Amino acid sequence: MDHPHEAPRPDVSAVAALDEPTRRRLYEHVVRQPGPVSRDEAAEALDLPRKTAAFHLDRLADESLLDVVYERRSGRTGPGAGRPAKLYKRSARQVTVSLPERHYELAGRLLAQALEQSEATGEPVRTVLHRKAHTLGAELAGQGERGVFDLLEGNGFEPRRDGDAIVLGNCPFHALARDHTQTVCGMNLHLLRGVLEGLGEGDYQACLAPSPGHCCVRLEPATSAATTASS
Repeated sequence: MDHPHEAPRPDVSAVAALDEPTRRRLYEHVVRQPGPVSRDEAAEALDLPRKTAAFHLDRLADESLLDVVYERRSGRTGPGAGRPAKLYKRSARQVTVSLPERHYELAGRLLAQALEQSEATGEPVRTVLHRKAHTLGAELAGQGERGVFDLLEGNGFEPRRDGDAIVLGNCPFHALARDHTQTVCGMNLHLLRGVLEGLGEGDYQACLAPSPGHCCVRLEPATSAATTASS
């Protein structure tokens, strides 16, 4: 289902905020400083009107690209010390935008966890990886009340109806799956099986079905998938 009026994703909105040249200059100035920056300091450094600097700094804060802190610059405390100044500093937020959507950090985390647990227990890495991917899929399913189609859409799989099945137009782990197909596609299969289990979704079964231009996993109607597996 298309959502033509849907709000942009948070990371896309943040990147769009930096497309304005003055705002980008202010952001770059703030993150280069060793400490928080006031509106007056930023305006003076970039030769901007104070109102202009304040407007753009607050927009960057609204997008969580900058954090706002309040400090007294005079060093005095108590009555007569004056109001704390509003200061800006780089936030801890990391912004990554890729089109089509990719989730390599998620894959890296799963692979690292599987390696570490395998080394600690002696269990085969692939076995641990599949279990952790399944668990993560179930956790994704538990974040909010969404059906399988909307959850897949929200996580970058680009689901499309194909008769009674659901095909996935995008693999969030595309480059890894291309170079390490067996490992990453197996991880993805168990991730999506965990999603289905976490949703209590019994109408579909995740199956490996690689095809050009699609994710390696396809969601088949549970009855037809079971028939295919037994034939």
